[in-house]
Amino acid sequence: MPTFVYASKCSGCGDCVDICPSDIIHFDRKSRKAYNIEPDACWECLNCVKVCGRQAVDVRGYADFVPMGASITVVRDDRKNTIEWNISYRNGTRKKFSFPIRTTEWGSIKPPSEYPQAEMGKTEELSLEPEKLYINSVPSIKGEKN
Repeated sequence: MPTFVYASKCSGCGDCVDICPSDIIHFDRKSRKAYNIEPDACWECLNCVKVCGRQAVDVRGYADFVPMGASITVVRDDRKNTIEWNISYRNGTRKKFSFPIRTTEWGSIKPPSEYPQAEMGKTEELSLEPEKLYINSVPSIKGEKN
C-alpha cells in the first residue's frame, strides 16, 4: 500500500522524511510540505504513516485488501498509545483494528559490534538466541552437538 501525503494536513515537521528507510518521502522547500517522490518504490513499512501525528500521511489500499470504492485510514492515537486502521467498505460497513505502539528505549539495542561475529555461521542459532528467548541454550536433536 503506497503512501501519499495530504498537503492540507501536513505541518512540515519532517518526521516522515526522517523515518523513511527508502528515502522516498521528501520535503518541498517552496510549499514546506512533505511528499512521496516515488510511490512505486515504497517499501510499505508504513513508518511515515505511523509517525505522523496529524494523519497527513495515508495509504492507498490494494484492490485485494481494500475493494474498489472502499477506503482505509491509519490513525495514530498518542493518548491511547495505539495505531488504528479504519476501513470503510462501499456498502457502508466500517471496521476498526487497533494495535499498541511498541517502542524500545533509546540505547537499549546493542550496536552491531556487540553481536557474536566470530560464532555466526557455526551454529544454527540466530544472532540473539537464546538471550532473547530467555533460555540458557537452544534445544537440539538428541545426538547432535551444539
